[in-house]
Amino acid sequence: MDGPDGAQFRRRLGKADLRAVPEARRALREHLRHWGKPDRAETAELLTSELVTNALIHTDDDAVLTATIGPRGLRVEVRDFVGRRPRLCVPNADDGTHGRGLVLVQSLADAWGVRSHGVGKAVWFELNGDAV
Repeated sequence: MDGPDGAQFRRRLGKADLRAVPEARRALREHLRHWGKPDRAETAELLTSELVTNALIHTDDDAVLTATIGPRGLRVEVRDFVGRRPRLCVPNADDGTHGRGLVLVQSLADAWGVRSHGVGKAVWFELNGDAV
């Protein structure tokens, strides 16, 4: 894989601050600039914005975004401090754009999941570096 293996960035996201969504996308774009996988980077931006938005809308606390480039690809994790696990649901056509975030993550990521931790959870996805 080309790029900065092991490179990681971490960003704290303020409670209910939806301005953090475009800022997180921009920071991730900059982080992935040397990854050498432009198509995967666009997907990573989209999925990151979905996870960040979910954390800021569905919790009442801060969140932490972490992105790591490793030998196998990219792992992005959004950690929040609420134990309630997200539900994957099929969006209703009448809901506008609501309810599609995890469906997008499930369909576009190579792997994804939810990991519990001491206080809260982390929702994560991975994109393989060798995929196109």
